[in-house]
Amino acid sequence: MSGLEAFHLLRPWALLVLPLLALLWWAIRPKRHAEETPLAGLAPHLAEALTLGGADRRRLYPIDGVVAVLALLTLAVAGPSWTRLPDPFQAETAPLVVALKVTPSMSEADIAPSRLERATFKIRDLVARRAGAETALIAYAGTAHRVVPLTTDPGILSSFLDGLSPKIMPVDGDAPGAALARAQAEMDRAESPGAILMILDDLPPDAVAQINAAQHGPLVLYVAAPPEVALPQLDGIANAQLVRMTPGEADLDQIERHLTSAYRAALVADDTQVWEDRGWWLAWPAALLLLVWFRRGWTMPWAALAALALSLQLAPSQARAEGVADLFWTPDQQGQRAYAEADFARAADLFEDSMWRALSLFRAGQYEAAAEAYAALDGAEAAFGEGMARLRNRQYRPGMRAFARALELRPDYPDAARNLAVAQAIVAFVERTQAQSDTGEERGIGADEVVMDNESGLGEQTEIMPTEDGLGLESAEQWMRSVDTNVGDFLATRFKLEAAAGEGVE
Repeated sequence: MSGLEAFHLLRPWALLVLPLLALLWWAIRPKRHAEETPLAGLAPHLAEALTLGGADRRRLYPIDGVVAVLALLTLAVAGPSWTRLPDPFQAETAPLVVALKVTPSMSEADIAPSRLERATFKIRDLVARRAGAETALIAYAGTAHRVVPLTTDPGILSSFLDGLSPKIMPVDGDAPGAALARAQAEMDRAESPGAILMILDDLPPDAVAQINAAQHGPLVLYVAAPPEVALPQLDGIANAQLVRMTPGEADLDQIERHLTSAYRAALVADDTQVWEDRGWWLAWPAALLLLVWFRRGWTMPWAALAALALSLQLAPSQARAEGVADLFWTPDQQGQRAYAEADFARAADLFEDSMWRALSLFRAGQYEAAAEAYAALDGAEAAFGEGMARLRNRQYRPGMRAFARALELRPDYPDAARNLAVAQAIVAFVERTQAQSDTGEERGIGADEVVMDNESGLGEQTEIMPTEDGLGLESAEQWMRSVDTNVGDFLATRFKLEAAAGEGVE
């Protein structure tokens, strides 16, 4: 329904050709004449046999097929569209916040090995399917707590899932309202629209009104309970999709469909994204109608010559793809097909359009080549693309200069300003680290990054001393690896501190 509401034409002026096609059809199509009076003195069957054209009662003529093909091509040129192109520098899958219920009821073994363990297995499988997309994890019982913020690293999420159990939750109970509020707060930090997945086995009746009154994005309720367990209160949740846990992957397929639908609906509402031209879909029925021309009596020489002339006019000067595809699609069209199929390396070889070729190189992970391709182009978008490729290739200072150039060309470019600040922070951190250690290898700071970006010549030999909070200059992940206690004990301690401070409470 959202697609129908968003349907429009990118180039509606092309529809002006349709009246001309109708006039052409009316002028060329044979007209039916009134039947003449049978010849006097002849039997009716003899008169019919002796009259030329008397038996020609066919309803379709070659001009009908020609005009139908031209009409379809005209509609394709008009550019029907009902979806937007996603930001190529963001994951094409919606961010997801998973709110997992961690209560004693989730330890029931009616779903082997238990409801909670099966839910953790399903989360891992879902994250593996959504490679490159951001996922966050919230655990809740009587209070709700953030376990992992939005991250694209499935390893971090998996390690914390192993530490979840009802005994680490500081407050007994069931507070889905607090979990939903916490999940929505996490979703508000995402750069692109996403959805919330609540995994639960039951819902308190008094929580239905709270959830319906709460302001939240797309919500999917994932029920970790056997099919025979009736949960009528879940039907009272408005604007939420209900998915039952299954032994196979049908439930994950259903969840992915809901997430994709929510992401596309959010893109339609995003005025900053470009509309996607879907006119190429009409080329297929037009091609099928052209097959009728191979039938005897349906060939129109003038139409065939016009189609041949049009194909020669639109033929690419340099066809780099092999096979019969060159006869029907330009290299850019073939590159677009390869890009849509996520074959980015092949798309980069096919594209003649410089911007699309640079983008394909970026998506293929060829960051050095992508940066060079973007550097050869003009415009703020090209400078921004070069900056993104430089950052991915750990060339922070060149990336910083590229973002600064993008802001010079377009001062009102918030993405470039944000990424410029990130690049400046990375360079400052690297130089500060280099000033305290010659290589930084003892603390896990890669030597390649220091040599590449430290242009100020900093680097005196000193020992890095940890700060009072025990973190020092280590990252959160490195610090977690050095913690002697297991993940469950760490989470239990952190949840208790948050509960004592009043966090995660409805």
